[in-house]
Amino acid sequence: MELEYLKPFRLGEIVEGKVIGTGRSAIYLDLGPRGTGIIYGREFLVEKTKLKGVVVGDALASKIVELENEEGYIELSLGQAGRELSWKELQEKKESEEIMKVKVVGANKGGLLAELNGIQAFLPVSQLSQEHYPKVEGGDPTKILRELQKFMGQELEVEILDLDPRDQKIILSEKSKEKNKLKELLSSYKLGDVVEGEITGVVDFGAFMQFGAPEPIEGLIHISEVDWQIIEDLSKFLKIGDKIQAKIIDIANGRVSLSLKALKEDPWKEVEKKYAKLGMVQGRVTKLNPFGAFVEIEPKIQALCHISEFGTKTKMEETVNVGETYAFQILEVSPQEHRMSLRLATSAAAAEPQQQTTLEQEPTQQDQ
Repeated sequence: MELEYLKPFRLGEIVEGKVIGTGRSAIYLDLGPRGTGIIYGREFLVEKTKLKGVVVGDALASKIVELENEEGYIELSLGQAGRELSWKELQEKKESEEIMKVKVVGANKGGLLAELNGIQAFLPVSQLSQEHYPKVEGGDPTKILRELQKFMGQELEVEILDLDPRDQKIILSEKSKEKNKLKELLSSYKLGDVVEGEITGVVDFGAFMQFGAPEPIEGLIHISEVDWQIIEDLSKFLKIGDKIQAKIIDIANGRVSLSLKALKEDPWKEVEKKYAKLGMVQGRVTKLNPFGAFVEIEPKIQALCHISEFGTKTKMEETVNVGETYAFQILEVSPQEHRMSLRLATSAAAAEPQQQTTLEQEPTQQDQ
Protein backbone atom coordinates (compact mmCIF):
# COMPACT_ATOMS: atom_id res chain seq x y z
CA MET A 1 0.00 0.00 0.00
CA GLU A 2 1.35 3.42 -0.93
CA LEU A 3 2.49 5.42 2.09
CA GLU A 4 0.48 8.56 2.84
CA TYR A 5 3.47 10.87 2.49
CA LEU A 6 4.22 9.54 -1.02
CA LYS A 7 0.72 10.10 -2.40
CA PRO A 8 0.66 12.86 -5.05
CA PHE A 9 -0.67 16.25 -4.04
CA ARG A 10 -4.11 17.41 -5.18
CA LEU A 11 -4.97 20.87 -6.48
CA GLY A 12 -6.67 22.81 -3.68
CA GLU A 13 -5.15 20.66 -0.92
CA ILE A 14 -4.02 22.35 2.31
CA VAL A 15 -0.40 21.43 3.06
CA GLU A 16 2.05 22.36 5.78
CA GLY A 17 5.77 22.86 5.22
CA LYS A 18 8.84 24.43 6.80
CA VAL A 19 10.35 27.60 5.41
CA ILE A 20 13.69 26.76 3.78
CA GLY A 21 14.36 30.08 2.09
CA THR A 22 13.12 33.65 1.77
CA GLY A 23 13.60 36.27 -0.91
CA ARG A 24 12.46 39.83 -1.60
CA SER A 25 9.22 38.56 -3.11
CA ALA A 26 9.14 34.81 -2.46
CA ILE A 27 8.99 32.24 0.32
CA TYR A 28 10.14 28.61 -0.25
CA LEU A 29 8.64 25.70 1.71
CA ASP A 30 9.94 22.17 2.16
CA LEU A 31 6.98 19.83 1.49
CA GLY A 32 9.00 16.64 2.00
CA PRO A 33 9.72 14.04 -0.68
CA ARG A 34 6.81 15.31 -2.78
CA GLY A 35 8.42 18.61 -3.70
CA THR A 36 9.18 22.22 -2.82
CA GLY A 37 6.53 24.88 -2.57
CA ILE A 38 6.72 28.57 -3.35
CA ILE A 39 4.62 31.59 -2.35
CA TYR A 40 5.39 34.42 -4.76
CA GLY A 41 3.94 36.96 -7.15
CA ARG A 42 0.46 38.18 -6.33
CA GLU A 43 0.06 35.63 -3.51
CA PHE A 44 3.18 37.04 -1.85
CA LEU A 45 2.14 40.67 -2.29
CA VAL A 46 -1.39 40.09 -0.90
CA GLU A 47 0.02 38.44 2.25
CA LYS A 48 3.21 40.55 2.46
CA THR A 49 2.36 41.89 5.92
CA LYS A 50 1.82 38.40 7.37
CA LEU A 51 5.02 37.09 5.72
CA LYS A 52 7.20 39.97 6.89
CA GLY A 53 8.35 38.25 10.08
CA VAL A 54 8.68 34.74 8.65
CA VAL A 55 12.12 33.15 9.05
CA VAL A 56 13.74 29.88 7.97
CA GLY A 57 12.39 27.01 10.06
CA ASP A 58 8.89 28.47 10.56
CA ALA A 59 5.96 26.17 9.71
CA LEU A 60 3.28 27.54 7.36
CA ALA A 61 -0.02 26.10 6.15
CA SER A 62 -0.76 26.92 2.51
CA LYS A 63 -3.15 25.88 -0.25
CA ILE A 64 -1.92 24.37 -3.52
CA VAL A 65 -2.98 26.58 -6.46
CA GLU A 66 -0.71 24.98 -9.09
CA LEU A 67 0.86 21.51 -8.94
CA GLU A 68 3.98 22.45 -10.93
CA ASN A 69 5.02 25.73 -12.47
CA GLU A 70 7.65 26.35 -15.16
CA GLU A 71 10.46 26.17 -12.61
CA GLY A 72 9.20 22.92 -11.10
CA TYR A 73 7.86 24.45 -7.88
CA ILE A 74 4.43 23.76 -6.33
CA GLU A 75 2.68 27.13 -6.20
CA LEU A 76 1.02 27.93 -2.88
CA SER A 77 -1.41 30.48 -1.45
CA LEU A 78 -1.16 31.50 2.18
CA GLY A 79 -4.29 33.65 2.01
CA GLN A 80 -6.56 30.98 0.51
CA ALA A 81 -5.35 28.44 3.05
CA GLY A 82 -5.96 30.90 5.88
CA ARG A 83 -9.52 31.56 4.75
CA GLU A 84 -10.26 27.87 4.30
CA LEU A 85 -8.83 27.01 7.71
CA SER A 86 -10.82 29.89 9.22
CA TRP A 87 -14.07 28.48 7.82
CA LYS A 88 -13.12 25.03 9.08
CA GLU A 89 -12.47 26.46 12.54
CA LEU A 90 -15.79 28.34 12.48
CA GLN A 91 -17.63 25.16 11.46
CA GLU A 92 -16.12 23.37 14.46
CA LYS A 93 -17.21 26.22 16.73
CA LYS A 94 -20.74 26.00 15.31
CA GLU A 95 -20.93 22.24 15.83
CA SER A 96 -19.67 22.50 19.42
CA GLU A 97 -22.06 25.46 20.08
CA GLU A 98 -19.12 27.42 21.46
CA ILE A 99 -19.92 30.77 23.05
CA MET A 100 -17.64 33.55 21.74
CA LYS A 101 -17.23 37.24 22.39
CA VAL A 102 -17.51 39.53 19.37
CA LYS A 103 -17.22 43.28 19.06
CA VAL A 104 -20.06 45.12 17.32
CA VAL A 105 -18.59 47.07 14.39
CA GLY A 106 -21.78 48.18 12.64
CA ALA A 107 -25.57 48.29 12.69
CA ASN A 108 -28.43 48.42 10.22
CA LYS A 109 -32.20 48.14 10.54
CA GLY A 110 -31.98 44.34 10.43
CA GLY A 111 -29.37 43.81 13.13
CA LEU A 112 -25.73 44.16 14.17
CA LEU A 113 -22.47 43.57 12.30
CA ALA A 114 -19.40 41.92 13.83
CA GLU A 115 -16.25 40.07 12.73
CA LEU A 116 -15.10 36.49 13.28
CA ASN A 117 -11.65 35.39 12.06
CA GLY A 118 -11.57 38.46 9.84
CA ILE A 119 -14.90 37.52 8.22
CA GLN A 120 -17.95 39.77 8.56
CA ALA A 121 -20.77 38.23 10.60
CA PHE A 122 -24.38 39.31 11.11
CA LEU A 123 -26.45 39.22 14.30
CA PRO A 124 -30.14 39.65 13.31
CA VAL A 125 -32.50 41.56 15.58
CA SER A 126 -34.52 38.34 16.02
CA GLN A 127 -31.43 36.63 17.50
CA LEU A 128 -30.70 39.29 20.12
CA SER A 129 -31.31 38.38 23.75
CA GLN A 130 -34.50 39.75 25.22
CA GLU A 131 -32.37 42.07 27.34
CA HIS A 132 -30.92 43.69 24.19
CA TYR A 133 -33.96 43.44 21.91
CA PRO A 134 -35.03 46.95 20.74
CA LYS A 135 -38.52 47.28 22.22
CA VAL A 136 -39.67 50.11 20.00
CA GLU A 137 -43.37 50.86 20.14
CA GLY A 138 -44.92 50.59 16.69
CA GLY A 139 -41.79 48.97 15.25
CA ASP A 140 -40.49 52.23 13.75
CA PRO A 141 -37.38 51.17 11.67
CA THR A 142 -35.61 54.50 12.32
CA LYS A 143 -36.03 54.17 16.09
CA ILE A 144 -34.93 50.52 15.95
CA LEU A 145 -31.74 51.53 14.12
CA ARG A 146 -31.09 54.22 16.73
CA GLU A 147 -31.37 51.63 19.51
CA LEU A 148 -29.09 49.18 17.67
CA GLN A 149 -26.41 51.84 17.11
CA LYS A 150 -26.01 52.07 20.89
CA PHE A 151 -24.21 48.69 20.75
CA MET A 152 -21.39 50.00 18.53
CA GLY A 153 -18.04 49.08 20.08
CA GLN A 154 -19.58 46.77 22.69
CA GLU A 155 -18.74 43.09 23.10
CA LEU A 156 -21.56 40.53 23.02
CA GLU A 157 -21.50 36.81 23.79
CA VAL A 158 -22.76 34.84 20.80
CA GLU A 159 -22.68 31.48 19.05
CA ILE A 160 -22.73 30.67 15.34
CA LEU A 161 -26.28 29.95 14.21
CA ASP A 162 -25.49 29.36 10.53
CA LEU A 163 -22.60 29.75 8.10
CA ASP A 164 -22.01 29.36 4.37
CA PRO A 165 -18.43 29.69 3.03
CA ARG A 166 -19.64 29.93 -0.58
CA ASP A 167 -21.77 32.98 0.16
CA GLN A 168 -19.29 34.27 2.76
CA LYS A 169 -22.15 34.32 5.27
CA ILE A 170 -22.05 33.94 9.06
CA ILE A 171 -25.23 34.35 11.13
CA LEU A 172 -24.83 34.78 14.89
CA SER A 173 -27.20 34.31 17.81
CA GLU A 174 -27.06 35.84 21.26
CA LYS A 175 -29.67 33.48 22.68
CA SER A 176 -27.55 30.47 23.71
CA LYS A 177 -26.37 31.90 27.00
CA GLU A 178 -29.91 33.10 27.59
CA LYS A 179 -31.30 29.60 26.95
CA ASN A 180 -29.18 28.03 29.69
CA LYS A 181 -29.95 30.81 32.14
CA LEU A 182 -33.64 30.66 31.27
CA LYS A 183 -33.72 26.90 31.76
CA GLU A 184 -32.37 27.36 35.28
CA LEU A 185 -34.75 30.19 36.15
CA LEU A 186 -37.76 28.30 34.78
CA SER A 187 -37.02 25.12 36.75
CA SER A 188 -39.69 26.16 39.27
CA TYR A 189 -42.32 26.84 36.57
CA LYS A 190 -44.30 24.57 34.26
CA LEU A 191 -46.60 24.94 31.26
CA GLY A 192 -50.00 26.15 32.35
CA ASP A 193 -48.73 28.18 35.31
CA VAL A 194 -50.31 31.61 35.74
CA VAL A 195 -47.74 34.30 36.49
CA GLU A 196 -48.04 37.93 37.48
CA GLY A 197 -45.77 40.58 36.04
CA GLU A 198 -45.27 43.91 34.32
CA ILE A 199 -45.30 44.90 30.65
CA THR A 200 -41.78 46.08 29.71
CA GLY A 201 -42.21 46.63 26.00
CA VAL A 202 -44.90 46.84 23.31
CA VAL A 203 -43.98 46.20 19.66
CA ASP A 204 -46.00 45.56 16.52
CA PHE A 205 -46.02 41.75 16.95
CA GLY A 206 -46.60 41.52 20.70
CA ALA A 207 -45.68 42.64 24.19
CA PHE A 208 -42.84 41.72 26.55
CA MET A 209 -43.66 40.93 30.16
CA GLN A 210 -41.30 40.45 33.12
CA PHE A 211 -42.27 38.10 35.92
CA GLY A 212 -40.64 36.17 38.75
CA ALA A 213 -38.31 37.07 41.59
CA PRO A 214 -35.63 37.62 42.75
CA GLU A 215 -34.27 37.43 39.18
CA PRO A 216 -36.95 38.42 36.65
CA ILE A 217 -37.76 36.40 33.53
CA GLU A 218 -38.98 38.13 30.38
CA GLY A 219 -41.61 36.42 28.24
CA LEU A 220 -43.39 37.35 25.03
CA ILE A 221 -47.14 37.73 24.63
CA HIS A 222 -47.69 37.44 20.89
CA ILE A 223 -50.37 39.77 19.50
CA SER A 224 -52.51 36.71 18.67
CA GLU A 225 -52.43 35.70 22.36
CA VAL A 226 -53.65 39.01 23.78
CA ASP A 227 -57.37 38.59 23.08
CA TRP A 228 -59.81 36.40 21.15
CA GLN A 229 -60.61 39.24 18.76
CA ILE A 230 -58.31 40.35 15.92
CA ILE A 231 -56.14 43.22 17.16
CA GLU A 232 -54.95 45.94 14.80
CA ASP A 233 -53.39 48.33 17.36
CA LEU A 234 -51.83 46.57 20.35
CA SER A 235 -51.15 49.86 22.15
CA LYS A 236 -54.91 50.16 22.75
CA PHE A 237 -54.78 46.97 24.84
CA LEU A 238 -51.40 47.05 26.61
CA LYS A 239 -48.98 49.74 27.75
CA ILE A 240 -45.54 49.69 29.36
CA GLY A 241 -45.92 49.48 33.11
CA ASP A 242 -49.23 47.59 33.05
CA LYS A 243 -49.35 44.94 35.78
CA ILE A 244 -51.16 41.84 34.53
CA GLN A 245 -51.48 38.08 34.83
CA ALA A 246 -50.63 35.70 31.99
CA LYS A 247 -50.43 31.96 31.39
CA ILE A 248 -47.24 30.14 30.32
CA ILE A 249 -48.09 28.33 27.07
CA ASP A 250 -44.62 27.46 25.73
CA ILE A 251 -40.94 27.36 26.69
CA ALA A 252 -38.70 26.87 23.66
CA ASN A 253 -35.76 28.34 21.74
CA GLY A 254 -34.70 30.59 24.58
CA ARG A 255 -38.09 32.25 24.85
CA VAL A 256 -41.10 31.98 27.14
CA SER A 257 -44.45 32.40 25.41
CA LEU A 258 -47.30 33.82 27.46
CA SER A 259 -51.01 34.22 26.83
CA LEU A 260 -53.65 36.59 28.13
CA LYS A 261 -56.52 35.15 26.12
CA ALA A 262 -55.93 31.72 27.68
CA LEU A 263 -57.24 33.25 30.92
CA LYS A 264 -60.37 34.56 29.18
CA GLU A 265 -63.44 32.56 28.27
CA ASP A 266 -63.33 31.31 24.68
CA PRO A 267 -66.19 33.08 22.85
CA TRP A 268 -66.20 30.33 20.19
CA LYS A 269 -67.46 27.71 22.69
CA GLU A 270 -71.07 28.74 22.17
CA VAL A 271 -70.85 29.53 18.45
CA GLU A 272 -72.47 26.27 17.26
CA LYS A 273 -75.47 26.95 19.51
CA LYS A 274 -75.95 30.37 17.96
CA TYR A 275 -75.11 29.94 14.28
CA ALA A 276 -76.11 27.11 11.95
CA LYS A 277 -74.54 26.08 8.68
CA LEU A 278 -76.47 27.62 5.74
CA GLY A 279 -78.09 30.07 8.14
CA MET A 280 -78.12 33.81 7.54
CA VAL A 281 -76.22 36.31 9.65
CA GLN A 282 -75.54 40.04 9.69
CA GLY A 283 -71.89 41.04 9.88
CA ARG A 284 -69.74 44.16 9.75
CA VAL A 285 -66.75 44.11 7.37
CA THR A 286 -63.64 44.99 9.42
CA LYS A 287 -60.79 44.38 6.99
CA LEU A 288 -60.07 43.54 3.34
CA ASN A 289 -56.92 41.68 2.34
CA PRO A 290 -55.80 39.34 -0.49
CA PHE A 291 -57.46 36.39 1.28
CA GLY A 292 -60.89 37.98 1.47
CA ALA A 293 -63.09 40.08 3.73
CA PHE A 294 -62.96 39.74 7.52
CA VAL A 295 -66.40 40.07 9.02
CA GLU A 296 -67.31 40.74 12.66
CA ILE A 297 -70.36 38.68 13.57
CA GLU A 298 -70.30 39.74 17.20
CA PRO A 299 -67.58 41.14 19.50
CA LYS A 300 -64.57 38.78 19.36
CA ILE A 301 -66.10 36.55 16.67
CA GLN A 302 -64.54 37.17 13.26
CA ALA A 303 -65.50 35.23 10.14
CA LEU A 304 -64.01 35.20 6.65
CA CYS A 305 -65.70 35.69 3.31
CA HIS A 306 -63.02 34.19 1.09
CA ILE A 307 -61.75 36.06 -1.97
CA SER A 308 -63.06 33.23 -4.17
CA GLU A 309 -66.61 34.27 -3.22
CA PHE A 310 -66.01 37.60 -4.96
CA GLY A 311 -63.86 36.43 -7.85
CA THR A 312 -61.11 39.03 -7.64
CA LYS A 313 -59.75 41.51 -5.11
CA THR A 314 -61.01 44.38 -7.27
CA LYS A 315 -64.56 42.96 -7.32
CA MET A 316 -64.43 42.47 -3.56
CA GLU A 317 -63.43 46.11 -3.03
CA GLU A 318 -66.24 47.21 -5.36
CA THR A 319 -68.83 45.02 -3.57
CA VAL A 320 -68.19 45.62 0.13
CA ASN A 321 -66.80 48.47 2.21
CA VAL A 322 -64.94 48.33 5.52
CA GLY A 323 -67.21 49.44 8.36
CA GLU A 324 -70.49 48.56 6.62
CA THR A 325 -72.84 45.72 7.58
CA TYR A 326 -74.12 43.09 5.11
CA ALA A 327 -76.12 39.88 5.08
CA PHE A 328 -74.03 36.70 4.76
CA GLN A 329 -74.78 33.02 4.44
CA ILE A 330 -72.80 30.69 6.71
CA LEU A 331 -70.90 28.07 4.71
CA GLU A 332 -68.97 26.45 7.54
CA VAL A 333 -68.68 26.71 11.32
CA SER A 334 -65.66 25.21 13.07
CA PRO A 335 -65.45 26.28 16.75
CA GLN A 336 -62.43 24.06 17.45
CA GLU A 337 -60.42 25.92 14.80
CA HIS A 338 -62.06 29.29 15.58
CA ARG A 339 -63.19 29.57 12.00
CA MET A 340 -66.40 30.55 10.24
CA SER A 341 -66.68 30.81 6.46
CA LEU A 342 -69.24 33.08 4.81
CA ARG A 343 -70.75 33.94 1.46
CA LEU A 344 -72.20 37.36 0.69
CA ALA A 345 -75.96 36.84 0.45
CA THR A 346 -78.06 38.12 -2.45
CA SER A 347 -81.39 39.76 -1.70
CA ALA A 348 -83.14 36.77 -3.22
CA ALA A 349 -81.24 34.28 -1.08
CA ALA A 350 -81.87 36.33 2.03
CA ALA A 351 -85.60 36.05 1.41
CA GLU A 352 -85.59 32.23 1.44
CA PRO A 353 -86.97 31.02 4.80
CA GLN A 354 -84.70 27.94 5.11
CA GLN A 355 -81.67 30.23 5.27
CA GLN A 356 -82.81 32.30 8.26
CA THR A 357 -80.43 32.14 11.21
CA THR A 358 -81.95 29.83 13.79
CA LEU A 359 -80.73 27.03 15.96
CA GLU A 360 -84.10 25.55 16.61
CA GLN A 361 -83.54 23.66 13.36
CA GLU A 362 -80.59 21.21 13.76
CA PRO A 363 -78.21 20.87 10.79
CA THR A 364 -78.70 17.65 8.84
CA GLN A 365 -76.12 14.82 8.91
CA GLN A 366 -75.03 15.87 5.42
CA ASP A 367 -74.56 19.47 6.57
CA GLN A 368 -72.34 18.30 9.42
